Amino acid sequence: QVQLVESGGGLVQPGGSLRLSCVASGLYFRTADMAWYRQAPGKERELVAAVTGPGGSTNYADFVKGRFTISRDVAKNTVYLQMNSLMPEDTAVYFCNARQGTFYWGQGTQVTVSS
Repeated sequence: QVQLVESGGGLVQPGGSLRLSCVASGLYFRTADMAWYRQAPGKERELVAAVTGPGGSTNYADFVKGRFTISRDVAKNTVYLQMNSLMPEDTAVYFCNARQGTFYWGQGTQVTVSS
C-alpha cells in the first residue's frame, strides 16, 4: 500500500520560508516521479514542481521559478519543497504526488502566508 505523508506546512509572514517534506512508502522510490501540487480555496489543483525518478530532472510552474526548489533524498524516501520569498498568493493546501504506474496522493499540508 502506497502512503505519502506530508509535513512542514504552517503560517508564515510574506517574504518568509518553509520547507515541506513528503515521506513515501510502499513504492520503489528511486524510480518514482515525484511532484508537489497545490490547491487554493475555490481554485483547481495545480502543479508546483516535479522531479523525475531515474534522472532527477526538475520542472517548475512559472509562478514559483526562482523561489521554490524541489529535491529528493533517495536514502530517506523523501521529497522536499523548499519555499522562499513566500507571498500571500502561495496560500494553499500543498499535496505530494507520486507517479509509478498510477497516481498517488498525500493528504495535504496547509500553507498560509499572511502578516
